[in-house]
Amino acid sequence: PTTPESSFAAPWLWCPLVDGPAPSVSSLCIRQVIFVRAQMDITALDDATHAHLQEILSLGEMTIHGQISTASNTTLFVSLAHGGESTTAVYKPARGARALHDFDATTLAAREVCAYELSRAAGWDCVPLTVWREDLQLGAGSLQKYVEESEPDVVDVIVLAEGASLQPGFVVAVEGEDETGEPVALVHRDSSILRLIHLFDVVINNADRKGGHLLSQGDRVYAIDNGLSFHADPKLRTVLWGWAGEALTQAECDLLTATASVSNPNSGLHLCDQTLSADEWRALQARIAELLDNPVMPHPDPYRNVLPWPVF
Repeated sequence: PTTPESSFAAPWLWCPLVDGPAPSVSSLCIRQVIFVRAQMDITALDDATHAHLQEILSLGEMTIHGQISTASNTTLFVSLAHGGESTTAVYKPARGARALHDFDATTLAAREVCAYELSRAAGWDCVPLTVWREDLQLGAGSLQKYVEESEPDVVDVIVLAEGASLQPGFVVAVEGEDETGEPVALVHRDSSILRLIHLFDVVINNADRKGGHLLSQGDRVYAIDNGLSFHADPKLRTVLWGWAGEALTQAECDLLTATASVSNPNSGLHLCDQTLSADEWRALQARIAELLDNPVMPHPDPYRNVLPWPVF
């Protein structure tokens, strides 16, 4: 389903200096790199195309093109070739994550796959295709289909000047002040797709939903960087607070019911079975049950930090 179509400059990549054996992370340096990229519109994958793309990600020979320099952990831009076809992906080796005080850093890449598994199984379809591989150059890790963003950002910070009005189609998430004391607001688009992503984040207890983790492609928005999720303790940190207190729709409740039906050990979510603890499974089930019992978008918790930092 993929063919090389265009070359482009990617100044946000770190490029390997040497060919040959698999490089170590320390052998990468900052550099602008130009290469041919295989493109694919993933906004509407039918089952056959999805299975074919999954096969390429799962079995394809991987080439590392560079390291994404803006990521907190080791995150590599790669291509994979299999059966005469190729595609591009983001590779996160498990051993490339920084130590954290509240998450086992060695599980972050696996949690990326867990978020995809739950999204796919329950019908959210908001996380790009993500697989787990044990046989990659820098060790076991996740491979997520690369999403080329084609639309303007869905999150913004605006100055609340006197008499200024909010851009149509946006809602205010939070208000505050900038470093000069000027009133500002964190705003995001008011769309049903973005709202579903927020509800999905509530379900998986996403601790790091930054604006830069929301990629628009056509009429779809994709949620990436889901590694800080599924913790047993309340951790939700997000920029998408614009619907707090609003009632859930019937379609949203139906998604929650579908999610509850697969949110159990041995329900076919293989990486979830291998990664999530018993406490994390119970907390996942409890969050879904609470939303179904009180079908309202949650308010920010006033007793803890509810925004990621930075917000983009």
